[in-house]
Amino acid sequence: MTVGPPISDDDVPRWWRELGLPGLVDVHVHFLPERVQAKVWQYFADAETHYGRPWPITYALPVEERLAVLAALGVRAFPTLPYPHRPGMAAWLNDEAAAFARDRPAVLQSATFYPEPTAAAYVADALAAGARVFKVHVQVGRFDPRDRLLDAVWARLEETGTPVVIHCGSGPLRGEHTGPAPMAGLLERHPRLQLVIAHLGMPEYAAFLDLAERYERVHLDTTMFATDFTEGLMPFDRALLPRLAALRDKVVLGSDFPAIPYPYAHQLAALHRLDLGQEWLRAVLWHNGARLFGVTP
Repeated sequence: MTVGPPISDDDVPRWWRELGLPGLVDVHVHFLPERVQAKVWQYFADAETHYGRPWPITYALPVEERLAVLAALGVRAFPTLPYPHRPGMAAWLNDEAAAFARDRPAVLQSATFYPEPTAAAYVADALAAGARVFKVHVQVGRFDPRDRLLDAVWARLEETGTPVVIHCGSGPLRGEHTGPAPMAGLLERHPRLQLVIAHLGMPEYAAFLDLAERYERVHLDTTMFATDFTEGLMPFDRALLPRLAALRDKVVLGSDFPAIPYPYAHQLAALHRLDLGQEWLRAVLWHNGARLFGVTP
């Protein structure tokens, strides 16, 4: 059976049903506390200053309307992925994320951390409170993930196998600690970390494919990958497609909803047009994320 790519958001459920899936698992979604969300959206409103091009937010909607969009698309499980940019924020963000996940079965309770003396304690508290995924943003946080203040945190997350979605590539802006070298160093210390490399590590795609091939628990998420917007900034070398195909069981769907400059369907169509086959799509859209987070249909 030939399955055509989704044309619009309304067409997305048709697409995943024709692939024989019960829905989508999206590992890269943000729901932030109101005042934090407002600052993030203002940053994107000033995108021409930061990135040299506009970044219109397609889903700048109230919380309940954003949740309704995901439900209509068929996204059955998603995190909220908070991240701090300074000390003293993470524990509060974790409490807010836990409250948001309560009574929302589709939400994967999320948490975060920052290199500070209290990190090990509040990460333990977050795990005890039910956190299922952590978020780290190396570029925004401006810290080295190998910071010794995080040794106990990484050891605990390695022990528990808790997934960590980590923005560590140098796109869209290079940071002092972005790129593959810090992550390679971290994995040398903690080789069984369940890392999810956000955005496929763009623009250092090949180096992050190396890490996913080398380390058993390293995954790659598709956030903004292969979209027209990203290809104009950080194109993917199509010679790497066979390696991406071979990593089928380690690639997971990510979108960066709601702060994306195109409809959700475009991300899915971009993955479809890679032409890696329906089995690859099924693994990425549902099976890998469902396995990572214990999601059942």
